[in-house]
Amino acid sequence: MSQVLHTPPHTTAPAEDGLAAVAARHGLSVSGARPSLPEYVRQLWARRHFISAFATAKLTSQYSQAKLGQIWQVATPLLNAAVYYFIFGILMGTSRGVADYIPFLVTGVFIWTFTQNSIMAGTRAISGNLGLVRALHFPRAALPVSFALQQLQQLLFSMVALLAILLCFGMTPTMSWALAVPVLLLQFVFNAGVSMIMARMGAKTPDIAQLMPFLLRTWMYVSGVMWSIDNTLNRSHMPHVLKVLLQSNPAAVYIDLMRFALIDSFKAHQLPHHVWAFALGWALLAGVGGFIYFWKAEETYGRG
Repeated sequence: MSQVLHTPPHTTAPAEDGLAAVAARHGLSVSGARPSLPEYVRQLWARRHFISAFATAKLTSQYSQAKLGQIWQVATPLLNAAVYYFIFGILMGTSRGVADYIPFLVTGVFIWTFTQNSIMAGTRAISGNLGLVRALHFPRAALPVSFALQQLQQLLFSMVALLAILLCFGMTPTMSWALAVPVLLLQFVFNAGVSMIMARMGAKTPDIAQLMPFLLRTWMYVSGVMWSIDNTLNRSHMPHVLKVLLQSNPAAVYIDLMRFALIDSFKAHQLPHHVWAFALGWALLAGVGGFIYFWKAEETYGRG
């Protein structure tokens, strides 16, 4: 008797197609799939209360182990300003030719610290919160945005000390002080955008966080925090391209606009041409571009 072996018919559709059909039939979707850009914006807005509460909680806990507590929010930038005044203002003489140098310096330090800390915190926003990213489903952009908001809250605390210093050095409140509000809003959008760019890069390559302090320190030195860009450009014969780069540097733009708003002796002629266009342009470029760049990698955060 012969035995006939029957080979099962060859399945033409791959197993993946079968699983996809089952998922579609039951209304299932891929976990963590990237939503469309409008839907992503809607989800982020729906979690605005989480972003605000998370930023406030991080700010409150930042100095919880220190005996002086939240005083360090103001003391840290003031101590940095004191060190820079001794090194640059006294030893290196950058204060020469700069009216009201101490208000000039302290304003620069406070505004620069806002950008520096936002970017540093944003770089670690994903890589430093993997437990949260893997445990909960939420738009990951909420993390770098919340860290930028935390730094804005810290700056607002520090502004109390800044305004006290301005009053001690003879500055009187004027209508120009109201310009500080749009400057801070534009700077916040810029900081949040750069934070999202660095958050995506830091999520893929955590070692970037070790490199950032060196890059940020270099950026600080060319942003006119401790010295006057306007005075230097008027006395030097550097190439025109270099002058444009120094004046259009986004950190320098926001610092100089804040000085113009708060310091009486800092006049409009010390600002670069089209400074408000630069401030708005950098905010839109970094804010919108950084948001889209971060959104495109939404599915990859917390994987691997």
